[in-house]
Parts: sequence; structure tokens; C-alpha cells
Amino acid sequence: MEEDELRLIQENVTLAIDRLGPLSDVDFGLNRESVEWVDGFIERQRSRPGFDPEQIDGLVGVLGSFLGACVAAATDGHWRRTDDGAWGVLLPDGSMAFPFTKVRKQFRGGAEEGESIAGFYRIAVGFVATGKLREAREREAGPDAR
Repeated sequence: MEEDELRLIQENVTLAIDRLGPLSDVDFGLNRESVEWVDGFIERQRSRPGFDPEQIDGLVGVLGSFLGACVAAATDGHWRRTDDGAWGVLLPDGSMAFPFTKVRKQFRGGAEEGESIAGFYRIAVGFVATGKLREAREREAGPDAR
């Protein structure tokens, strides 16, 4: 079962690259530039007449798989299912990133509500996976909190 779900995630990644790559103006693949392009794609979809944020499950599956693969590629992370059945990317620092949730949030709330998969990617790759976020929190808490 888990292998089937991982295979579906990989098929979604391939679908995203095959379908969105030719539409983009970037070297489309598992990279930051592609995530930024997809961030704009989501915003363009949201602004289309008749867009219904409740009818996006297919897009969330494809784009969440792609976003997760990008995070995993940049951090040496890997897909893992949580105890409650949610799929996420296990990062090297032991924390989890949940790309499907973030894609859904951007479709529903958009940039005007501060939802951005590009921001999610930058934070997951540049701060969470490297331990910099944890270090900053520890510095803020002070030496007595350790």
C-alpha cells in the first residue's frame, strides 16, 4: 500500500514536470525556480473566473507531490507517512514538511493571506532542514531554556 502511494507521488511529479515545464519560462525541474513558477501558477489559477477552491484535489495531489519532491531534492529529505496517515517530507533535522497541506492553503487563501509555496520552500530548505531555525529559537529562549 505504502509503495503504491509513493509510486503515485512519483507519477504526479513526472506529470507536473511534463505538463508544466513546457508552459514555464524556467529550466523546469526539482529546483527553486520551478517552485517559484508554480507559486505564480497557483495564483493565476485562483484568479480565473469560476475558480472553486473546493474542487482542487487533483491539483493539490500533483503540485503537492512536486513541491515535496523539490524540498526532498534540495535537502536530502525523503517522503514519510505520519502515524495519522499524512504524507510529508522528513528533513535531515528530523522535522517534517507537509507540501500537500501548503499547496491546499495557497489555493484557498492565496498570497493575500500570506500563503506561498515558494516561501514554504525557502524556509524548509534554508532554515528548517539546516537547523538554523532551531538554533535561532534556542538563541531567543536563552541559555536557561536548553
